[in-house]
Amino acid sequence: MGLLCGRDLVFGFLLFCALSPVSVGLAAPCAFPAIYNFGDSNSDTGGISAAFVPISAPYGEHFFHKPAGRDSDGRLTVDFIAERLKLPYLSAYLNSIGANYRHGANFATGGSTIRRQNETIFQYGISPFALDMQIVQFDQFKARTADLYNQVKGTPEADKLPRPEEFSKALYTFDIGQNDLSVGFRLGPDQLKAALPDIVNQLAAAVKHLYEQGGRSFWIHNTGPFGCLPVNLFYVSNPPPQGYLDELGCVKAQNEMSVEFNRQLKDRVTKLREELKEAAVVYVDVHAAKHGLIANAKRLGFADPLKVCCGYHVKYDHIWCGNKGKVNGSEIYGGSCKDPSVYASWDGVHYTEAASKWVADQTQNGSLTDPPTRITQACHRL
Repeated sequence: MGLLCGRDLVFGFLLFCALSPVSVGLAAPCAFPAIYNFGDSNSDTGGISAAFVPISAPYGEHFFHKPAGRDSDGRLTVDFIAERLKLPYLSAYLNSIGANYRHGANFATGGSTIRRQNETIFQYGISPFALDMQIVQFDQFKARTADLYNQVKGTPEADKLPRPEEFSKALYTFDIGQNDLSVGFRLGPDQLKAALPDIVNQLAAAVKHLYEQGGRSFWIHNTGPFGCLPVNLFYVSNPPPQGYLDELGCVKAQNEMSVEFNRQLKDRVTKLREELKEAAVVYVDVHAAKHGLIANAKRLGFADPLKVCCGYHVKYDHIWCGNKGKVNGSEIYGGSCKDPSVYASWDGVHYTEAASKWVADQTQNGSLTDPPTRITQACHRL
């Protein structure tokens, strides 16, 4: 059912997937006490804002009515995961102001990669907090909060700390890999393709480490259709007439590399499931959901999915979302569109809240997961 729906989504049979329940037996819902998330800007809830320059308006204003550390107009898929599990939104690990870690923590930062990169955030926006560093931060978080909890147990301070015995009962989520592709495209397709096995193996090593630390429930997103990010077309005014773009108007070679990354990731996750005998490891096909949204945008009530809501991008002039610049001597502000809810792309790189909610709805019911698993039942090994 899950794989069939994934193919159907790509070819446009969206309603079938949205309405068809996935049978996972009579398993009881999981009482996840916490979520620990690892990733990049697709799931960062304030990490990169705390570590570097804060994300400014109009980011966050559609839902939070102010910047909220998210690269979107509002909520991200990870926020909808928290809502579905009836848990609070995750505080970023790097955010020391007003954070509450009682029900988990978010180690994701915008620009993060699976593999460490030999460049700085000031060059191409790549975060210094690659996945291996996020795992180091988790280890420190787990050890230090356990020590602190034992000191303050029974006081109000304990209400903002995780319970040491709940780490084994938490859901561990991953949404990372897009920036590894971005770096790879700058280096060249051959070098990127050669690196893919190591990239997916490093993600697998992170999962195995968390398993050794007691983690038992893993929810692993693949990566979306990279070639459909509008940013990839900003500087291509006259694409070659044959073979450069696919049937959706996306960069064909980039989308093909995304598919290959996902194929290798899925194979590695399948092996992980065999290696981690006590774990429930779920592969989540967000690529199918995002591709389906882009392919069927008009029918779903969205505007052209290759157009952006926030920013000014006209011919050769590009002013990014929230920034100011001059065009023909006049100052232009890269502001938000009037109604972000009808756009799929927020700023050319990141999705709007409306798109993220649609992706969350398609993936959390189990129709696009392997094995078919509702997120509320993701603690059960199938």
